[in-house]
Amino acid sequence: MLEKNERLAEQNRGFFRAKGLLVLNVLSSPGSGKTTFIQKTAEGLAGTLRVGVIVGDLATDNDAARLRRAGIPVVQVTTGTVCHLEAAMVARAAGQLPLDQLDVLIIENVGNLVCPADFDLGESLRVVLMSTTEGEDKPLKYPPMFHSANVAVVTKTDLAMACGFDRELALANLRRIAHHAEVFEVAAKTGAGMEGWLAYLRKRRAETPR
Repeated sequence: MLEKNERLAEQNRGFFRAKGLLVLNVLSSPGSGKTTFIQKTAEGLAGTLRVGVIVGDLATDNDAARLRRAGIPVVQVTTGTVCHLEAAMVARAAGQLPLDQLDVLIIENVGNLVCPADFDLGESLRVVLMSTTEGEDKPLKYPPMFHSANVAVVTKTDLAMACGFDRELALANLRRIAHHAEVFEVAAKTGAGMEGWLAYLRKRRAETPR
């Protein structure tokens, strides 16, 4: 299965590159604020970059419906019992989006820090979230996922004090496992830290071959 997925992921990557798309595979455990982060990212890029989203969930289309209400083109992938998205699922979903009218494609993977680590989707960047409400040791508990990240985002920083979150310990754990990753600290609901993240995406999109 993994070998077939790798082949399909490379096909996806070539297809996305030909379209000039910057593609993000956004991963996290449930409840990290992934959908809010994606919504605020798309809204923050509006006017400079056009964003479409593929949402993966075991069941329901709640997240997709929420993003559509924000005016973002979205395709829902319901995986049933499958705890991750696969390259073939992404290829089918991408065919339902107006890719020629997009600059950035965000894939909201199933909320899970285990099996999605093994499945390349053809993305440009793998973005892994951890929230202040989850504690500081997520990178140590799920090293394959965090080690595979190109970008690590600490979310819900506005709740850090209330949760007793140890920022320095969390960043040390991230550096230990994901030493090569770009790190951002954000509170999507308040907007804190989001401009640095948006500037990074604009820069990466400008560097994307077309």
